[in-house]
Amino acid sequence: MKLAVILAPYDSGHYQSGFGLGPEALITGGLVEALTLAGHDVDVADIGKVGGDQPREIATGFAVCREVAARVDAALEDGRFPVVLSGNCLTTVGAVAGEQADSIIWFDQHGDINTPETSVHGFLDGMALATVLGLCWEPIAHTIPGFREVDPARCLLVDARDLDDDERKLLDGLPVLRASCASAAEQAGRLQAAGAVRTHLHIDLDVIDPDILQVNRYTTPGGPGPEELGRIVCAIARSMPITGVTLSAYDPAFDPQGDVPPVAGHLLTDLLAALERI
Repeated sequence: MKLAVILAPYDSGHYQSGFGLGPEALITGGLVEALTLAGHDVDVADIGKVGGDQPREIATGFAVCREVAARVDAALEDGRFPVVLSGNCLTTVGAVAGEQADSIIWFDQHGDINTPETSVHGFLDGMALATVLGLCWEPIAHTIPGFREVDPARCLLVDARDLDDDERKLLDGLPVLRASCASAAEQAGRLQAAGAVRTHLHIDLDVIDPDILQVNRYTTPGGPGPEELGRIVCAIARSMPITGVTLSAYDPAFDPQGDVPPVAGHLLTDLLAALERI
């Protein structure tokens, strides 16, 4: 398969800092070699610095989304399947726009469905899925080329076990599908029943049980192990029209032994193999 691996190494507007170090760490940890050995034609590109000299969480975050959208669109024009390695989950808004995705499967220990009205911390990345669904930041989201909000009825949120109280109330009033990791493949079929034809797959690596593999400082107990996660995403890939993938939220400062990159490489190679069997 022809792949475009797009690096968006930002964390809260800061280039190559914190989570923003994760994309390059995945590359240096052997991700490209794993994909190449699996027979893929891999093109790797870093979006570089965007948004001006003064990093600002909101302005820079959406500038990153605009650049990612353009890179994803160009990759698809070149016949390449887009894989976005991002620091922040917000970057997925750009991937969705570039793919013209009409549905989304969101693996994350967090809901990321806060809005400015519900968030007690004001953390932009905690509003990432809400932005995809058109629940907040609408004017600036529409500056992203190709952005169209995804109908909440065509969203599957998987293993969101750490929710704020107001975030939970908001989510309870939406037609978003929710599932444990174990039931995610079964629930994914309901997206197609709701009209999904182009589905983006977002995998925040902190969905993984931190007792098995810790990927950042925000992890909470529970979640699937890497092997279970791999089985489930492969089952989904064999049954759904997946148009692109994002991996996010890896902070190498919390992985001193470098355990995460090989896991990410195995996850992606298995996922792509499942897609090729469709």
